Amino acid sequence: MKIAVITGASSGMGREFVYALDRQQKFDEIWVIARRVERLEALRPRLRAGLRVMALDLQQRESILQYQHALEQAKPDVAVLVNAAGFGVFGAFREMPLQDVMNMVDLNARALTAMTHATLPYMKGGSQIYNLGSMSSFQPVPYMTVYGASKAFVLSFSCAMNVELKKQGVHVMAVCPGWIKTEFFDRAVRDNTVSYYNRYYTARQVVDQALEDMAKGKDVSVLGAPERRQVFLVKHLPHKMVMDTWCRQQKLDH
Repeated sequence: MKIAVITGASSGMGREFVYALDRQQKFDEIWVIARRVERLEALRPRLRAGLRVMALDLQQRESILQYQHALEQAKPDVAVLVNAAGFGVFGAFREMPLQDVMNMVDLNARALTAMTHATLPYMKGGSQIYNLGSMSSFQPVPYMTVYGASKAFVLSFSCAMNVELKKQGVHVMAVCPGWIKTEFFDRAVRDNTVSYYNRYYTARQVVDQALEDMAKGKDVSVLGAPERRQVFLVKHLPHKMVMDTWCRQQKLDH
């Protein structure tokens, strides 16, 4: 049984990956993972593939065990894994609730790592893993401190795994978009600490670029010429200069 597994599938990037992969490939089933069952069920009428809804909170370690058990029972051929579950909170680190801080690390980094480890035994040559990073993956980001650090982990992990899995024929790619207008902001923005957003892309634009870049064999996907220029610059400029520029854009004292 050929399947795709997509976390964070109830909204935003995850949901767009569900639709795009269903258009691109033929799957027996698409396994969709998120907490909101009704949102996952709403995907069903638009898909060619069968849908398996898994209402799991990946911040909880028990959820990974439930996912592992489902894989052991079904023994599927996982052709695609999309780790899109994640969230951010903007603001001063010392003012964030500790639970929010820990949940960001748990979902953005730990759960992504665990999902990859659990899924790999069911992936063959030609399989693909998309890990959702961010433009924040490439630079330290004051007032998005934990979010940016967790996404830096995603980038490093994905590029290294792509090398490790080359002989197995599994391709791993980090998807690192700029600002995307999704429900992400409903949770991330709690005040006006971060207020400057230079440009927005849609989730579909980011996913379409990611599918194109995966087909080209890239290990990182960045949508937009301005964003690619930014990545080039932050790789070559001192971190202090990059962070000073960010703080000036946001009109933040530092």
